[in-house]
Amino acid sequence: MNWRGIWAIYHFEMMRFFRTLLQSFISPVISTSLYFVVFGTAIGARIDEVEGVSYGAFIVPGLVMLSVITQAISNASFGIYFPKFIGTIYELLSAPLNFIEITIGYVGAAATKSLFIGTVILATSAFFVDLEIQHPVAMLAFLVLTCLSFALLGFILGLWAGNFEQLQLVPLLVVTPLVFLGGSFYSISMLPPVWQTITLFNPVVYLISGFRWSFFGLADVPVGLSLMAIGAFTALCMGVIWWIFRSGWRLRS
Repeated sequence: MNWRGIWAIYHFEMMRFFRTLLQSFISPVISTSLYFVVFGTAIGARIDEVEGVSYGAFIVPGLVMLSVITQAISNASFGIYFPKFIGTIYELLSAPLNFIEITIGYVGAAATKSLFIGTVILATSAFFVDLEIQHPVAMLAFLVLTCLSFALLGFILGLWAGNFEQLQLVPLLVVTPLVFLGGSFYSISMLPPVWQTITLFNPVVYLISGFRWSFFGLADVPVGLSLMAIGAFTALCMGVIWWIFRSGWRLRS
């Protein structure tokens, strides 16, 4: 394993992040505050509790997942797409690095950035609601696994994208709707039976359900099933990345 090469990629990506640290820090704080004002105050005035948890606290795991998923995808996709755009990816491919080492460097940096954003959002939420994390180890595990799995997805999107419009296509049209419809701001038990069944086909439901369980001990689906779902998704993404580097799809001019 070429750890020096991995560190070079990781360090370069993290330096790009720290150059815009103020923007990266303030943006999630403002967004989280606005969500609490809109959802916590406006909707929370009509919905006091959800399954025994105050509505303001209930939406915190969904807010964290929403930001972590979008940040992991955007950071990983831009990180690998930009070398394609300016042509330096060929230097990267000719370096003594295999696809695993390249993936670890870019995905590790994107996951670290999104983990930082998730931590900032949790800290911001503490100013609005009282949070009690019943299973802190499980919470950290779900958070880290989500950062890694969606950074892998973003890495795939960055390899696939042929222009900046395509880079934003899947996150805007697919991922964001799935997150909003995945129980971020409500429990799927509040839906009619037919829609509850349909919602179970949304993979994001399992992530948010497991993450919320780590806070309140409440879950829409079994926790073991949530772990299996995120594990299968991670393995699928790794398989796709292996195939892309092996075949050269979207890497060759």
